[in-house]
Amino acid sequence: MRIGIVAGEASGDILAAGLIKEIRQRYPDAQFEGIAGPLMIEQGCLARYDMERLSVMGLVEVLGRYRELLGIRNQLAQHFIDNPPDLFVGVDAPDFNLGLEKQLKAQGIPTVHYVSPSVWAWRQGRVKKIAQSVDKILTLFPFEAKFYQQHNVAVTFVGHTLADMIPMHSNVALARQALALPEGKRIVALLPGSRVSEVSRLAETFIRTAQGCLAEEPDLHFVTPLINLSTRDIFEGALAEYAPQLPITLVEGRSRDVMAAADVVLLASGTATLEALLLKKPMVIAYKVNWITAFLARRLLKVENVSLPNNLAGRKVVEEYLQERATPELLTPALLQYLQHPHQSEALVHIFEDIHCQLRRGADQQAAQALLEMIDAR
Repeated sequence: MRIGIVAGEASGDILAAGLIKEIRQRYPDAQFEGIAGPLMIEQGCLARYDMERLSVMGLVEVLGRYRELLGIRNQLAQHFIDNPPDLFVGVDAPDFNLGLEKQLKAQGIPTVHYVSPSVWAWRQGRVKKIAQSVDKILTLFPFEAKFYQQHNVAVTFVGHTLADMIPMHSNVALARQALALPEGKRIVALLPGSRVSEVSRLAETFIRTAQGCLAEEPDLHFVTPLINLSTRDIFEGALAEYAPQLPITLVEGRSRDVMAAADVVLLASGTATLEALLLKKPMVIAYKVNWITAFLARRLLKVENVSLPNNLAGRKVVEEYLQERATPELLTPALLQYLQHPHQSEALVHIFEDIHCQLRRGADQQAAQALLEMIDAR
């Protein structure tokens, strides 16, 4: 059994690695190749290209590397056409994977897309392209599956592997001890993102927000996970410029431990918001992108809220501040609401527990079963 697979960023690496592990437990000789991250490679996937080559966010940012990405996609498509796998699965990265899947499906190679593009939120017309490109969609969230059913696209809701991995109740004291955080302090986690572009846009805002909170609540201590040296340099530069005396601990990676240790979280919109939800943490969400990307997105969005917690809840349950609204003047009082009124956090915990239960379905096993059934059907 040979499966082609492409993941484009860290969250996709987690999902793909779990899928590979599950299939190889059932079929130890199964082979995987494509574009892989470190977790996929650890599970035995052959990486023809490194996943970092695809890790780019935003419409304008993608355009800047269009020729490079198109070249990689065409080379990979030709490789799989010349050496057809039993099945191809694209994990997230829809702008890259859907075009690749369409080429492969046209050559008779079964295709699956794992992680729905946000067609329910914007550019809903893409559902036609998706139907032309894939034989099946695997969705992480139940509201996505309903959308595809309404548009007659084959779909399986598998849940989210993070919901399986993260316990219903985390040990706050143990997380703080593991990170050597000071005792007797309330902890605020600051997560400005995993990409250089995200940290560049949010570092100053998050640091100045932390200063504002500290002025009101002097017993606070802050902690920030930074995924690599590049993002750490940016954040440390902003710290030195705007708040050199801020009581803060910087951590290499370990974002989940950082959130588990926190009383409240300020974070960039993205997969980290789902982790914060699964850890039952009150949160405030912020995001900034290139102004052209924001201009186009505002005209295409079909939903009021963009963050996963709000979409999963079906209503606004956490505050989200985008673009010009992502300012210390707005973020500071939003964080202080949780710190000064703990009962608001308690209400969120019950909402997040219900969502966690809905998503805990054994995602790796469900996704593996869906792929194996397709291969068996051939």
